[in-house]
Parts: sequence; C-alpha cells; structure tokens
Amino acid sequence: MVNGFKDTRNSGVWLIALGAGMWGLDGVLIVALLHHFSSIEIVLFEHLLLMVFSVPVLIWKRTELRRLNVGDWFAVLFIAWGGSAVASVLFTAAFNTGNANVVLLMQKLQPVFAVLLAAIVLKERLTKNFWTVFIAALGGAYLLTFGFHIPTTGMSAHKMTGAVLSAGAAILWGGSTVMGKRLVAKVSFTTVTSLRFVVAIPLLATLTVLSSPHWPEVGFAFTVPPVWINLLFQALVPSLLSLLIYYFGLRGTRASYATLAELAFPAVGLLLNWTILHQSISGGQWLGFAVVWLAVLQLSKTPAKRGATLQLEGVS
Repeated sequence: MVNGFKDTRNSGVWLIALGAGMWGLDGVLIVALLHHFSSIEIVLFEHLLLMVFSVPVLIWKRTELRRLNVGDWFAVLFIAWGGSAVASVLFTAAFNTGNANVVLLMQKLQPVFAVLLAAIVLKERLTKNFWTVFIAALGGAYLLTFGFHIPTTGMSAHKMTGAVLSAGAAILWGGSTVMGKRLVAKVSFTTVTSLRFVVAIPLLATLTVLSSPHWPEVGFAFTVPPVWINLLFQALVPSLLSLLIYYFGLRGTRASYATLAELAFPAVGLLLNWTILHQSISGGQWLGFAVVWLAVLQLSKTPAKRGATLQLEGVS
C-alpha cells in the first residue's frame, strides 16, 4: 500500500493539506482555553493527555532507545524542552498578547530558521541566495506584524510582543527540525514524537508549579464539559493526528508541493479567526504573508534532501 501511495502524488498533497489545515484550528481553540488556564497549563495538560499515546510506543520500541548516544539525548532534550515545551508555551502565550492572525502567519518563517540553524549545527551549505531570501522573509515578518504602518508605542508594542513570542516559537521549532534530522536517522518517527512529548513533561510541570497556579480554579474548569472536551480535542487533533497525517502524506511528495499544500494551515486559521474571533487582516499583512511564502517556496526548490529537512517539523 505504501508503494501505491507514493505513486499517487495528489493523495500526498491532499493529506499534507489536511494535516496542515488541522493546525489552523489552534487559534480558536487556544483563545477559548486561555479564559480558563495559563499558557503553561494548557501545554502541560496537552502533554499529559498525549502520554496515552507516547508511553505505549516507548515501551513497544524500547530497544530503539539503546541506539542513542549522549549527543542524541541532547537532541532529544532540545526537541522536548525547546520545541515541545518552551516553543508551545510561547506560541500559546502569543495568542494572549497579539493578533491571532499574526501569530499563525509568523510560523511560515520556520523553514527559513531551519535552514539557517542546519548550516550552523549540521554544517549544511547555504544556497547562494539564502541571505537574500532571509532578508526578504524578515521584511515579510515586519509587514505581517505592522502592515504598512510605522511602529509607535501602545498598540504597536502589544503587536510586537505577540510577534516576538510567535517568532521565538518558530525559531525553536526550526531548531527542532534540525535536531530531529539527527534522530530520525537512528530511530523511528513515532519514537521521536513519543520522546518529545514525554521528556517535556518534567520541565512543563516545574514551570507550572513555579507559575503559582490557582489549583481550585483549574480544577473547577475541568468540571465544565466544553473546557475539557476542547483540551482533549486540541491534544488529539491539531497536536497528534495532524502530525501523523502530515508525515504520512509527506512520503513521496516533493517539498515544493508540500509548501503549497501547507497553505491550508494559514487559510483555515484566517477563516476561523475571521468568522469566530472577528479578526481581520490588512492589505499590508497579506503582502507580508505573500513575501514570506514566496521566500519559503524559493527555499523548497533546493535539492531534495535539504528541501525535505525543511518539512520535518510542524506547528504543534
């Protein structure tokens, strides 16, 4: 079946679009949960729910863990603490301080950071036009945040905070892509994903305790069905199911086609933010998105191995 699937290019593109489209649900779901929990609490509870998937996988594939050396475990820590814990907290917190559309669209910068970090960490050669693309992407990020307006105090500072938090998440997820490339050469993707969720929990639990949560209010929130159903859906669909569908669709699909299919992510996010959260996007921000997307598309036209690296990590 896998061979047949690889020969069906359109199926891969549609699966990638489906998986990426699920990421677009994040904005509406997270904004609703932030009325009841802090950003750290949301990420911790998601990871605790995902242990139901992760622990059995690690038990089943425990022999794979023997292949990892000290450097590999450092990569696991980076992916779990940086990509799964801190990046998820930054991404979630950004919805509380910035425009949800900006938060979502800023994640298109992730492949640009992944290429830069791959050059630093893995010593991969940068393409000759990388810096031109990088500067263009930064310009697009500016337009995504402010549009055609010149930053001033007050509202611009509020927008900047959300944009910086979202960009920080993109950088960490880009770094996780680089570290993930090292790990998937030794163990399966399901093992890497499970390690990512499980190893992140001690850090998230510590951060949650240090943030002095109001446990009675947290406990009461879990008695409200819409809240825990929302949290369960957030963990299983945008966080887990979307990644499994996305990775399966990525088999045999060219990176440039995957980049096009990933437009389902911001498209779904923008539509939901407009219809449910009543947040619009300006002409300048649309132009910024176009600039960033064109920059990523240009990077996806690099040789297959490098292009595949860009697509390894999703927004989760």
